[in-house]
Amino acid sequence: MTAVIDTDRLTKRYGSARGIEELDLRVDRGQVFGFLGPNGAGKTTTIRTLLDLLHPTSGRARILGLDSRRESREIRARVGNLPGEFSYEGRMTGRELLAHFAALRGMRDLGSADVLAERFEAALDRPLRSLSRGNRQKVGLIQALFHEPELLILDEPTGGLDPLMQEEFLALVAEQRDAGRTVFLSSHELDEVERVCDEVGIIREGRLAAVESVEEMRSRAYRNVVARFHRPVAAGDFAGLPGVEDVELEGLTVRFRVRGDLDPAIKALARQAVADVEITRPTLEELFLTYYDRGAAS
Repeated sequence: MTAVIDTDRLTKRYGSARGIEELDLRVDRGQVFGFLGPNGAGKTTTIRTLLDLLHPTSGRARILGLDSRRESREIRARVGNLPGEFSYEGRMTGRELLAHFAALRGMRDLGSADVLAERFEAALDRPLRSLSRGNRQKVGLIQALFHEPELLILDEPTGGLDPLMQEEFLALVAEQRDAGRTVFLSSHELDEVERVCDEVGIIREGRLAAVESVEEMRSRAYRNVVARFHRPVAAGDFAGLPGVEDVELEGLTVRFRVRGDLDPAIKALARQAVADVEITRPTLEELFLTYYDRGAAS
């Protein structure tokens, strides 16, 4: 496989403030790579350093085989980037903004902009300041995509999009992968990452805590179960089940976590007089804790 993003001990420090420390990261061609971490973990700093918007303190990065510092202009012509804070001149229309980017990239037209605008139901001929956050985000996605880049770097791309447009975006990401392009996706949406990513990097406090396949990440992504019964039950009815852990019984309510197959727990619940049951996935913050605990123990 050919590395599209390849970093070697990439470091960016802001004096005493946290940046990123010695990131060794590889993203292969045709891969959708999820980049996860809480606010302040270093996701945006990583992206800005990869694009030479920030200069690294030490280490190096190669993008599409090019040095991120010496060949940054060529890199930007071949990359589509949606920053987490998409800035714009409010008096411009979306079409005027795209024309500006097209000129910077040496394009003779707006590429696939109109096709993408129809797909995302985006208004390109209205001033950006008159658009809702979600509609501005659509324009941001189009500017990242309309020149059909080899690499997409997207920071929280579905922020403000309604559920239908989120689905359309995920379908488009899958199409990019099928076309052999590469996507680097920074997100807080665990479901989003699980559905489209091949591999995931977890960053905490500026350092990579783990790089795993989505299948490996799913094995950590337990489910929380809360069940309330009409009649008393025993905690032992659930504590010995495969994948079940942290069983707590309080009155007629039992709480536990399930890793892996839900079927044994569901069958055990069905043998009781269930009044109500709630099954939820962990929050992204809860998932991070499994990596943080592992990192502290290593």
